[in-house]
Amino acid sequence: MEVESKSLDKNSENNNNKKDTESSEQPQLPTTPPPPPPNETETPPPPPPDDSPSMETEVDNAPDTPATIPATPVAADMVDLSEMETDMNTASKSNDTDETTSQTGAEDVESSQTNADSFDEENTDYTAGKAAQFGERRISDQTKDTKMDSSESKSSEFDVDPDKRSVKESDAEPVKNPQCYCKQGRKLGTVEFQCSSCYKWFHIDCIKMPLGKCVPFMSNYLFYCKSKKCSPNGESFSKKHASFSQMCYTAVANLTFQNQSHPDQKFMFSKKDIIPYIDKNWESLTTMPRRIKPTWHTTIVKTMTKDADIFMCSEEIPGDPHFGLVNSDLEKISPNYDLIKSIIMNKGADPKGSSGLSEGPTSKGRGNKRKAPLDGTQQTGTKQKKSELNSAMKLAPHGYPLEHPFNKDGYRYILAEQDPHAPNRQAFDESSDWAGKPIPGYLYRTSLGNDVLFALHDRAPQLKISDDCLTVTGDKGYSMVRATHGIRCGSWYYEAKIDDMPLDTATRIGWAQPLGNVQAPCGYDKFSYSWRSKKGTSFHQSRGKHFSFGYGEGDVLGFYIYLPQPDDPGKLLPPTYKDKPLVKFKSHLYYEEKDYVSEAEKNLQISPGSKLITYKNGEIQGIMFTDIFEGVYHPSVSLYKNATVSVNFGPNFKYPPKDCGPYTPMSRAAGEAMVEYSLADVIYHIENEGNTPEF
Repeated sequence: MEVESKSLDKNSENNNNKKDTESSEQPQLPTTPPPPPPNETETPPPPPPDDSPSMETEVDNAPDTPATIPATPVAADMVDLSEMETDMNTASKSNDTDETTSQTGAEDVESSQTNADSFDEENTDYTAGKAAQFGERRISDQTKDTKMDSSESKSSEFDVDPDKRSVKESDAEPVKNPQCYCKQGRKLGTVEFQCSSCYKWFHIDCIKMPLGKCVPFMSNYLFYCKSKKCSPNGESFSKKHASFSQMCYTAVANLTFQNQSHPDQKFMFSKKDIIPYIDKNWESLTTMPRRIKPTWHTTIVKTMTKDADIFMCSEEIPGDPHFGLVNSDLEKISPNYDLIKSIIMNKGADPKGSSGLSEGPTSKGRGNKRKAPLDGTQQTGTKQKKSELNSAMKLAPHGYPLEHPFNKDGYRYILAEQDPHAPNRQAFDESSDWAGKPIPGYLYRTSLGNDVLFALHDRAPQLKISDDCLTVTGDKGYSMVRATHGIRCGSWYYEAKIDDMPLDTATRIGWAQPLGNVQAPCGYDKFSYSWRSKKGTSFHQSRGKHFSFGYGEGDVLGFYIYLPQPDDPGKLLPPTYKDKPLVKFKSHLYYEEKDYVSEAEKNLQISPGSKLITYKNGEIQGIMFTDIFEGVYHPSVSLYKNATVSVNFGPNFKYPPKDCGPYTPMSRAAGEAMVEYSLADVIYHIENEGNTPEF
């Protein structure tokens, strides 16, 4: 009987292979066409009554307003879902040709398609490709267990075109613990990042944003996946300063993984193994500048010897200690998000910690002084760990300190971070001559966020900002908040939605330069332009003119700006602030800059051809201003009393702008700022080469 069953299995398998070959040679098109992509736009509200002034009259009578507006429609950044559905139908067609398909396999494919459709639209093409590959590359257990008679049969099985291969769905093995966007499991030994919100792991190949140099088993980072529940503005990643203990932990973990396949399976490593690994991957392990002198070798051994709860030490030969991990389960290595969140939720936590840092600039112009190093090495132990934990505890998901100085009283504060490319950085760290003296500003650089949000520091303190920094609520009189990033030239666009507008409240929304007064409405001075909710008045220098109809609760407003490229190329790069003094506030350093408003007003120049256009629920309202002043303009919102406004910086808008030509969503300003500031820092170092102090 066994012989007969085997022969029957072989005959059925041959018949199935013939059917697969015929189906691959004569592919069938799907009988039903894919549904059209969903329409994201909403029907605009009905036009105003006939007795109201028309838009054409307002635009024509406006001074310096062109007679016509470019009528080139701009397609929104939408993704065609038909390609994804075609791929899905093709995969299901190829699977239907196999007569032995079971109901379980069909449910697996359906669940994978449902998971793929749940991703963001901008990643639909990527997800569809992954789902199709996952469905097409399944191999049955019977095929896996079959022994090949020759090497030619092996090559013929795997050299088949994946687009023409049909595989049984019932033989697919579902992933036990799916992670990442691709719904696959973890891949130990490769670079993976854990989301601090959903705690899922994501492969570096599936993450689209630039991450820089990284190694497996890192723990000094803060990552948020693109799920809207975790990060409304997409992926966010920032690498933190790693201590020597974290560097050693990552190094030993990688050495342990690399030696798992070794016949001896080494789990203990000497400094001759650990130090070369750290030296080779220094830039990937930490943002700390590379140490030139070999004194850090001793620090490595001392750190692992002291941290007995992390490293186990064995010294069979005197003077040659070997170190390993107390917990050898490499899957448990991750950033300690739970500890940080528990401290944030613990009301009894020590707010000051043990950092020993000054509280901040209580008086204007107070500089930051440097403490002398201890024995020329970095301080380690309990105090350093508490300081690092205290700093991490006060960092919001967007990476900006929750406790920070505000821009007020004629001074502005810019968050700074260490510049790893600054000359003489290593010499300064090891020098004791500068103890008690201010830190030179050129050793640091401007800290930039990964997303365009409402600025926590560049606002009136009485305004209430939401946790995601995309919604603001007013309080009492008019006050303003600016976005974290500004633009110097080009065509840019963002949306603002009126979430709540009770009686006797109002808003003025538009664009403002950094010197615009935050304790006044947008459009109050020469540095800002705005559109008011009441009567649709436009404002600049506190002078209002009738521009359009007003707006209210539930309306979605669009703000478009065009700035031509300035004649002076030097105006295209931002200031580096490296010549400004550094001040300390709540464990962080800030550049302090004095505002010279009167002098800046005198130097303002008109930008010919520039213009501001506004939209209401997708309908163009006309050109609000033309020939505005040159400068850096930030999206700005000012509120009167307790009105609430939310902003959308893109890239997907509810009402993409029309009749204005090509545009760029404000969300891209974050990436361009990193390029501009990097170039400005390089130019500063080149221009000041040889002029930096010797330590």
